[in-house]
Amino acid sequence: MKDSARRKLVLGLMALPLPGLAAAAIRTPGASEGPFYPTAGMRYDDIDNDLVKISGAVEQAGGEIVWLRGRVIDHAGKPVASARVEIWQCDVRGVYLHHADPGGATRDPAFQGFGHDLTAADGSYSFRTIKPVPYTGRTPHIHVKVLVGNRERLTTQFYLPDHPDNARDWLYQRIPVEQRELVTMYFDQTDQGPMAEVDLVI
Repeated sequence: MKDSARRKLVLGLMALPLPGLAAAAIRTPGASEGPFYPTAGMRYDDIDNDLVKISGAVEQAGGEIVWLRGRVIDHAGKPVASARVEIWQCDVRGVYLHHADPGGATRDPAFQGFGHDLTAADGSYSFRTIKPVPYTGRTPHIHVKVLVGNRERLTTQFYLPDHPDNARDWLYQRIPVEQRELVTMYFDQTDQGPMAEVDLVI
């Protein structure tokens, strides 16, 4: 069974209603924003949903290029349109697009570092980025934030399945075991390249 199929099966079983109760989507567990959320003044002018290619730049970011997509839905399972989904992560060298990152001098200048997408009518979002890499003290992860209007509805982090550093990552370990599937990226090979689907329930 492909990883994505296993994930859908597990999440489907988690959403089954108990006797006498209506089915409801399980809310995505929240997580720390972390110290490296890039404020508007730190970001490139290009903040679209393709973090691999900066507008006007010749080179493409280093690292394994992947696709990340999913839907934003509410607790009742209904799609949320026009939600702003933001992601940010370190580059292939483990450096963030942030003034406070001490490795700034070695940062990959071709990696956008931060991007956003607005959900469609069906709640769908999509990003092209790189597969996250570990850096000192943290397991590989991608930061995610969802805003509806001007209101922040969710901040969380996505992880890789069965990465050896997960066992030593204190933020990952704080997620209840039964909820870790909700923030796990299972990449399957597609015609576009590796792709993972993760829904965000707000």
